[in-house]
Amino acid sequence: MGIIARPFWLGAILAGMLGACSSEQSPETDKASLALSDRPLVQWRMASTYPSSLIILGTMGKRVESLARDISGGSIDIRFYEPGALAPPFEIFDAISYGALEAGWSTPGYWAGREPALQLFSALPFGPSAEEYLAWFDYGGGRALYEKLYHRHNIHGLICGISPPEAAGWYKKPINKVEDFKGLKIRFFGLGGKVLEKLGASVQLLSGGDIFPALELGTIDGTEFSVPAVDLKMGFYQAAKHYYFPGWHQQSTFFELMINLDQWNALNATQQAQIEAVCSSNIRYGLSQGEALQIDAMRELSEKGVEFHKFSPEILEALETAWGEVADELSASNADFATGWDSLRQFRAGHRVWRERGYLKK
Repeated sequence: MGIIARPFWLGAILAGMLGACSSEQSPETDKASLALSDRPLVQWRMASTYPSSLIILGTMGKRVESLARDISGGSIDIRFYEPGALAPPFEIFDAISYGALEAGWSTPGYWAGREPALQLFSALPFGPSAEEYLAWFDYGGGRALYEKLYHRHNIHGLICGISPPEAAGWYKKPINKVEDFKGLKIRFFGLGGKVLEKLGASVQLLSGGDIFPALELGTIDGTEFSVPAVDLKMGFYQAAKHYYFPGWHQQSTFFELMINLDQWNALNATQQAQIEAVCSSNIRYGLSQGEALQIDAMRELSEKGVEFHKFSPEILEALETAWGEVADELSASNADFATGWDSLRQFRAGHRVWRERGYLKK
């Protein structure tokens, strides 16, 4: 079929209509363009302690980058950098504090050497579930202490992710009795590591990328790291076959967005609210994805020959007793830790009363 010629007058009318529409809409368009151009552009570098390829732990951090851009309409650019690209993983705290970096993605327990009380905001042995942990942070006094600790170092922290209960770790040999911990060389995180030291273990804190080589070479006899889906990704099953539960040391784990305090204070109220919204969304993402991925991960680990174990009641009792001793010692040596620990215990005690009366789930 040939091309049908369009009458000249039709083209003239269409051109006129388009011109009229353009002239009628231009004031609004100009206002929108002006509003966009007037928004200050935030460009931050965010160093991470976890690689972006690592499910949950790293992907939550990478998600901050895309969410900030989407929620702000492109005016907030928080660029994710892989571990070591800007600073060694365990030096991010100082780099942000001094202003050498604008932001970082991590978990508060890594900074126990700077502020022992920050361990309260990472994970607690025999500690609260995710919803109880968040409730205490938001409404039980946790946030005020958390901000006080970070502001002391010119950092503003935001809880920006959470993961569900972890596994209790990978071991080359079975742990059948409390005495099996004595002399055990193990990578263990945070307060849980202090508990194992009470039972005679030799505890090291290694960054994620250093764990598998140490386990494979025999530098360590065991390790804990995260939930089964993450541990599967890390490949620990290739070097140790005994996988233990329950994750007594980390029933839920907080992750954080750390921001240089001067940079945070330079934001306007809308920008601060947008970044807080990013973190609220990320918390939900971590909880839902963290729960959803574990069933398939456990099935795959089983197919790879992993042996699943549960710690005996005697071992769990010994671990909980040791945790009580660690908490008492930290409270005696650090007033901020004592304040936060007392606050959390009182908050949980109130919840326990309601559970015992049958008003809350057990």
